[in-house]
Amino acid sequence: MKILTPEQTAELLPYEPLAQAIADILKTMRAGEASAPERLHQSLEGGGVLLVMPASDRTMAVIKTLSVHVANGQIGLPVIQGEVLALNAKNGERLGLLDGQVVTSRRTAALSLLAAKHLSPPSQREPVMLLFGAGVQAQAHLEAFRQELGVRKVYIVTRSGTSAERLATQAISRGMDATALPPLGETPEKNLRNLLAEARYIVMATTSTAPLFSNETAEAVQNDAFTAAIGAFSPVMAELPAGLLAKGRVYVDTLEATRAEAGDLIRAGQDWSQVTALADALDAPRPEAGPVVFKAVGHALFDLAAARLAFG
Repeated sequence: MKILTPEQTAELLPYEPLAQAIADILKTMRAGEASAPERLHQSLEGGGVLLVMPASDRTMAVIKTLSVHVANGQIGLPVIQGEVLALNAKNGERLGLLDGQVVTSRRTAALSLLAAKHLSPPSQREPVMLLFGAGVQAQAHLEAFRQELGVRKVYIVTRSGTSAERLATQAISRGMDATALPPLGETPEKNLRNLLAEARYIVMATTSTAPLFSNETAEAVQNDAFTAAIGAFSPVMAELPAGLLAKGRVYVDTLEATRAEAGDLIRAGQDWSQVTALADALDAPRPEAGPVVFKAVGHALFDLAAARLAFG
């Protein structure tokens, strides 16, 4: 059995092929040939949580285990740690072990990339990004959108200006025009409204328990904007304000998972009849206008897509 390092895992999962692998697994799911149960949550000491997520199709199966400790960022440890075990579904042969943090960050960014390519309304504006967060997920989204959507200008806002400055420096080293904003809560609402109005891509990659900006501020989001909210993954977490959900066209990674876990939508009293799963949107016409909001809480099928790409 192959045991892959984080670097080896990343090398096997380039963003564009991974986005296509996710599209393929969604089609396989719709055909009834791939499935995954609701993920298991086990509370841990110190406010952490252990997540266990199996999935399989006719040829391959995966078991992903992750621990999430939000406070780890304050002590220099990764917030997310884990692994993805891939095996032959027909005989149980172990194929390999992928780094769980790398799989999670890259497949989530590839998922947002897939959604952005299929759902972003037509626009003539420069592809400017407003990025909330500066952790592993934020870094992956910045790189995926830089590589595949031509994003060259980004504004970064976090709870602490230090992490935003670090990511901005990294982005500048890759030829981007990057600006680190004052910490969230210290950035004036007027400035945030101006940035939301400028941004074509808005990415939320935080562990916030409250919407990142007000309903009034959400009015500044333009009709050709695409928002990916991927940080909040439980009913007690939220990044999206209800005003943006009411204003936008809402899409989700999977209906079952988001109905159970998307605190943003649950808290806003979302009308689920107005929500479209990404699998159903892939073969539908691109929205002519938005704004478009894509909410994801994660699903083991996307880990299966990553394993198929790595070991298929």
